[in-house]
Amino acid sequence: MSSHTIGLSLPRVLFLPVTGTWTLPFAAYLILLSGRTVYQRLRHEKYLGDKVAQESSNDEQSNPDPLHLAVRAHQNFIENVPLAFIFALVAELNGGNKKALNYGMAALLALRILHVEFGMYGPQTVGAGRPVGYYGTQAWLAGMAAYGSYLVKAYWGF
Repeated sequence: MSSHTIGLSLPRVLFLPVTGTWTLPFAAYLILLSGRTVYQRLRHEKYLGDKVAQESSNDEQSNPDPLHLAVRAHQNFIENVPLAFIFALVAELNGGNKKALNYGMAALLALRILHVEFGMYGPQTVGAGRPVGYYGTQAWLAGMAAYGSYLVKAYWGF
């Protein structure tokens, strides 16, 4: 039995290998954060809202509300990562260095994990990872936006 192609046989082109590669690790961490939120909701039977207790206590920092902490960790990830992926995607589509973009995405994932695991879930919710993760992510966003702009500078006549 011979095999033959019916229709056009086109070469497979990988348009976005860097951002495509990093979707799985980022999605896995997002699922973990989402799962923690659902776990706290089920554990405390609190299906709406972002806190277990109605009133916040005065020692919120030393004894954080577990649902509020899980919700904020999840929201912080969602607030930053989609925009970061868009910036990386723009850079990749405009010919950005794939090795540099891979290192950048690895750094971003590390910063987001530092922010939550060694910051928000650290001692009194202010572990060393929190400022490192926050400021690192902000610097990453600024740097990737600048890199994306640099890659299209010829469009503006520079």
